Amino acid sequence: MKVITGNDLKTGAVIWWDGRGWSIHVEDAADAGDGGEQILAVEDAACRVNGGYVIEAERGLDGKVRPAHIKDRIRALGPTVRPDLTLKPADPDAGSWVI
Repeated sequence: MKVITGNDLKTGAVIWWDGRGWSIHVEDAADAGDGGEQILAVEDAACRVNGGYVIEAERGLDGKVRPAHIKDRIRALGPTVRPDLTLKPADPDAGSWVI
């Protein structure tokens, strides 16, 4: 299975080709088959996606699309750390624990 991903031009959000347009939900991704590059060329020319590319994916037992490569799984599912552990630059104590 091949799906198309890229970024929304206005928001920068990760988006997925759903067969008719773009969705922010990886579960909506449609199998582009061997036509992925052609679809992407049309969408690129119409300026509907930024940095689009075709990736390998699979359907899980639950029927949901799952990108095959870890990089794209992270793009689909979000950060790999808890949000409460991330550095908050506006925090006055953010730089006080330099390693």
